[in-house]
Amino acid sequence: MHIGIKQPQVRALLRRLLEAGLRAADPVEAVRRCVRRTDHLLSIGRRRYDLRDYGRVFVIGAGKASALMAAALEDRLGSRLLGGLVVVKYGHIAPTKKIAVLEAGHPVPDRAGLSATTRLLALISSLTANDLLFVLLSGGASSLVPAPASGITLAEKQRTTDLLLRSGATIQEINGVRKHLSTLKGGRLLAATKAGVVGLILSDVLGDDLSSVGSGPTAPDPTTYADACNVLHRYNTWQSVPPSVRAHLLRGRRGGHAETPKPGSPLFRRVQNQLIGNNRAAVEAVSKNAGRAGLHPIVLTTSLTGEAGEAAKTFGAIAREIVSSNRPAARPALVIAGGELTVTFKRATGQAQGKGGRAQEFALAAAGEIAGLPRVWIAAFGTDGTDGPTDAAGAVVDGRTVANALQAGLSPVNALDRHDSYRLFKQLGGHIITGPTGTNVNDLYLLLVL
Repeated sequence: MHIGIKQPQVRALLRRLLEAGLRAADPVEAVRRCVRRTDHLLSIGRRRYDLRDYGRVFVIGAGKASALMAAALEDRLGSRLLGGLVVVKYGHIAPTKKIAVLEAGHPVPDRAGLSATTRLLALISSLTANDLLFVLLSGGASSLVPAPASGITLAEKQRTTDLLLRSGATIQEINGVRKHLSTLKGGRLLAATKAGVVGLILSDVLGDDLSSVGSGPTAPDPTTYADACNVLHRYNTWQSVPPSVRAHLLRGRRGGHAETPKPGSPLFRRVQNQLIGNNRAAVEAVSKNAGRAGLHPIVLTTSLTGEAGEAAKTFGAIAREIVSSNRPAARPALVIAGGELTVTFKRATGQAQGKGGRAQEFALAAAGEIAGLPRVWIAAFGTDGTDGPTDAAGAVVDGRTVANALQAGLSPVNALDRHDSYRLFKQLGGHIITGPTGTNVNDLYLLLVL
């Protein structure tokens, strides 16, 4: 992990804290903790499975962590596993023995994902009620396994996804739309197979709503076609999405398409959905390690949401309070939050001039809030190692960041206005670079006051 700041001691401290959070969210350890085997008996949470009761055992999955999850599950299942297929974001592969690992586009789906989904659906549709199917889900699954509903093309799904990602909608709202444009999401995977299903889920959504992780292919969907229409209207994207998308959703709202399976559907009698890891575990690990390092840690929340710029104001206010009054924690203090912020692009067309991600935009906005404060640092970090469409996991700033930028001829205000945080940090320094981490449990936001 490379943290682009000049103070070696602070850089080392932040590295230790962030690495502790990543270890707590490690997908291999998460699978090993949750899935245990003694001879023919498999224990998953509170459920027990006798592998002798099943004809065949397969594994499918999608998400940035699904390859590592698959490798760990292979070890648990041993010779009982016949094979499988998982789809990861480009660059997130991991070695497996029996389970094929395919790469595809994220956050906007691509043809590689469509091809992989066709293979995945062919596999699960061939299974019988005597078979057992494991479904591995982690952040990114929604875009990695596109299965557009009849009458909607991949290009139209791409356009809709891109508009939603730029609109400021929450991931739950975005996924509510995607579920109603898919033949796989929103519990519909269960309708495509007769096998018994075990879902192992590494959560990247606030509150660990299993119907939202990967758009909930194995979970009941509480949202409706009407909800999907309302999201597009709420974020002023209704007229911008392709006509086929509007027509499909309107027909569904009128009852012309079957709704996604709802809570209480008989489909869910043959599925166990098991949460194996989340952001809370990462936040708690950071807090525990901060205490060991002699800091006074405070967990602000594990449900941080809203606009990145607005959240930065909150962190700035807390920083000023600690500096002036030693509240809500005495120095040396560490304020920790987990969650997922949003960035709403200002251009009505959905086009942006700059390059960045929510963690980098938060950090740059926070730099303005703590400008001039001594011995204060704010770091924002995407646990998957990629913040937006960039090679940075996030960024770290301090009270001198704004002055240093101006001295270098850079304008933080203009960079924020153009959503161009990546290029500013690239020139100024401050990026956190990890490469793909193999996990994905939302973001970590740290305020350090020494």
